[in-house]
Amino acid sequence: MKLEIGKSNKLVIIAGPCMLESWEVAFNTASALKSLAQKLNFNLVFKASFDKANRTSINSFRGPGLETGLAMLNDVKQKLGLPILSDVHETHQCAQAGAVLDVIQIPAFLCRQTDLVVAAARTGKAINIKKGQFVAPQDMLHTVNKVTEAGNQNVSVTERGTTFGYNNLVVDFRSIPIIQEQGVPVIFDATHSVQLPSGAGGVSSGQRQFIPTLTKAAIAAGASGLFMEVHPNPDKALSDGATQIPLTQAEEFIAQCVKLYEVMSAMPEVALPQQGKCVEFAPASAV
Repeated sequence: MKLEIGKSNKLVIIAGPCMLESWEVAFNTASALKSLAQKLNFNLVFKASFDKANRTSINSFRGPGLETGLAMLNDVKQKLGLPILSDVHETHQCAQAGAVLDVIQIPAFLCRQTDLVVAAARTGKAINIKKGQFVAPQDMLHTVNKVTEAGNQNVSVTERGTTFGYNNLVVDFRSIPIIQEQGVPVIFDATHSVQLPSGAGGVSSGQRQFIPTLTKAAIAAGASGLFMEVHPNPDKALSDGATQIPLTQAEEFIAQCVKLYEVMSAMPEVALPQQGKCVEFAPASAV
């Protein structure tokens, strides 16, 4: 499935529940999102994790696992004709995941794991790399190079916030043009960016009310796509409930995003010069 990301194309939205909780949640969410994509005119990639290997607590639900999860995702793909994205956490998962997925995602915590990145790239599938919360935007060039040196030019980077003290994230929107200068499209993670990692003890919490603010700022800063987790009932979600968008509110939110993206795409770039050398004045001599 060919999907182009960039200013001259429609907004790309990667959306779906945080993880595969059940067939019903996955299929019903994907079906509803497909209807929105057709109505609002954006390109949809359905996402859901078959294994959330980075949960805060050992007791947290991780998903159905590789084989069952990929079978569920493949069923959604075949029935609805949607491109599919999911994460990999270990090198041995890549070949099997690549047989089903259209986009393989490298989780933020693993963006510097060379063997994993290279194994994913060698599947030939598009690669979406989450920028680590600990990585400077200019340093993502090294991870991108790991993909391209493996012979894969289909790579994007997703900005998802930077660690800001304990249990908090902050988004530096300068990262979007900085990463774009490396020759790759940038996607903005609308929901993980408002996460408070491990902020509720054994689970992560978040500030869902700020999703629209950060997302609109990211589109204005030049993001070519959005990543967002959407769930029929976030309060009962088995992971990241505090930051998933209720499915009933997705249409209004996405409609605003599409409209703003169209406006920004039609605007010419304004490139101001970087600051030159400052003039220094010696103190006046005493009279």
